[in-house]
Amino acid sequence: MWTQTYDPLGNPLLSTLAAALPAAVLLGSITILKMRIHLAALLGLALAFVVSVGLYKMPVSAAVASAVFGAGFGCFPIGWLLLNVIFVYQLTVKRGLFDVLRQSLAKIAPDPRIQVILIAFSFGAFLEGMAGFGAPVAITSVILIQLGFRPLQACALTLIANTAPVAFGSLGIPITTLAEVTGLDTRLLSAMVGRQLAFFSMLIPFWVVAVLSGWRGVRGIWPAALAAGLAFTVPGYLCANYHGPWLVGPASGVCSMLALALLLRFWKPAVLWGFDKNGDLGPVQDASSSDPAAEEPNWAPTGSTGMAIATAPQAAATVAAPAYDSKTVFQAWLPWLILTFFIFVWGTPQFVSFMDGLFQRKLPMPYLHQVVQRIPPIVLANAKPEAAIFKLNLLSATGTGILVAAVVAAFAMGLSFRETLATYRKTVWEIRFSLLTIATMLALGNLTKYSGTDATLGLALARTGSLYPFFGTLLGWLGVALTGSDTSANVLFGSLQKITAQQIGVSPVLMAGANSAGGVMGKMMSAQSIVVATTATGSYGGEGRILKSVFFHSIALVVLMGILVYLQAYLPPFTQMVPH
Repeated sequence: MWTQTYDPLGNPLLSTLAAALPAAVLLGSITILKMRIHLAALLGLALAFVVSVGLYKMPVSAAVASAVFGAGFGCFPIGWLLLNVIFVYQLTVKRGLFDVLRQSLAKIAPDPRIQVILIAFSFGAFLEGMAGFGAPVAITSVILIQLGFRPLQACALTLIANTAPVAFGSLGIPITTLAEVTGLDTRLLSAMVGRQLAFFSMLIPFWVVAVLSGWRGVRGIWPAALAAGLAFTVPGYLCANYHGPWLVGPASGVCSMLALALLLRFWKPAVLWGFDKNGDLGPVQDASSSDPAAEEPNWAPTGSTGMAIATAPQAAATVAAPAYDSKTVFQAWLPWLILTFFIFVWGTPQFVSFMDGLFQRKLPMPYLHQVVQRIPPIVLANAKPEAAIFKLNLLSATGTGILVAAVVAAFAMGLSFRETLATYRKTVWEIRFSLLTIATMLALGNLTKYSGTDATLGLALARTGSLYPFFGTLLGWLGVALTGSDTSANVLFGSLQKITAQQIGVSPVLMAGANSAGGVMGKMMSAQSIVVATTATGSYGGEGRILKSVFFHSIALVVLMGILVYLQAYLPPFTQMVPH
């Protein structure tokens, strides 16, 4: 048994700086030194090992075991899911169905500003609610590229759009895990997070369009953003408050897609925007004028709105696409329809229980399981030693469902067994560095957790007194930025949020909810999410530019969330939003 310490240097400031050093070196290596991300991840892991063993006096065996345990989780289920998502994508490449899918989507939503709402926000929310673990970012960024978006642009947009549904991802796992960690009521936490995220659910469709095209671009499609936001927010709020966290993501995503599709049957933007041959976005068609830019002559290219991350142009104006018959269009959609169906089936609790009954292994990690003891104020005084059990649920894992979907899709597209197998080998080879990066990042995150350096950072924010409701929200953001998972952040800091809230006299439900709601704004900053996006889009090496492009948006959104939580803690009528 090894007991954690949270001030190894006897000085809170110095201990906090030491705890932050691995993450700071990691981010600096990516953004400033422009180091390849897998090398930066290895450097950060090595430094975290030195800090954990040298300063925090963590046993070497436990440090090694925690890194191996995290790397294993990075390979399965996260790497397994990513590998098979990219496999589906490569099969569609092999079959040559990109242009068909692009034209059909352009026909439904002919404007890129609406496409980013429909795909990155609405469809991404559905995928997050069903699967999570990077599937929404991987799938939606690939589809956006097929529509003419630049690869790094698509990555950044999907990362920003994938915020509000994260707290209720994978059928509510972050909230149910938070309830287990804190001992608070699941439905109270669900209601609290639903009330905190309602405003942001309305804001994100407008925000992501503004990132793409500037606020001038939002002006022309605000009815679409409003419809998608309302149709997402209202069902999500009702589910979170009167049912629980389980169906918030899927229900909100489906309602948002249906509302937007219905609106587009009766309404179109007065001025359609599109990508020109250089990949810049602007007006291309005006229903009332032959001049494409008659109404908005000073449209801003994508690079001037904070998204200066362009790669080689590969976009074309959507108005020039050839016509395809309905059978060909259906074939182009079929792989994604099959994928959605299997993700839905694999996400249902009944199916998961059935498959786990057929095969599931829970493997305690040697030298780590129940070896590390957390202490107050991070946990209660009678807390059990930290568990470290690797769950090998190969049959019920979402990645397995995606693999089955890929095989079925390959058969439906007419690919032979040899072509399918060759495509899978090619996929494994192409994402080998990405899989290494994800494994290394999760090793770093786990070492941070079990060594206690994350708790040192958390306690630094907890020393803010009456301002804690604001800074406690940033704590959730920090947890997700470090681990890439709202669930993991709730495990790390859920108990600390409850204890600190009781000490300063605010609602534990409020602060536990703020941990999850604030955490979703850190998702776009996490290295794990960025690697998933760049791998899916073939943009490996562009992680630093993506990180720079989303940094401001992540900070701005979590600050807004922190202000809301502060008001909910102290100022009527916001205090009435806290459920009891």
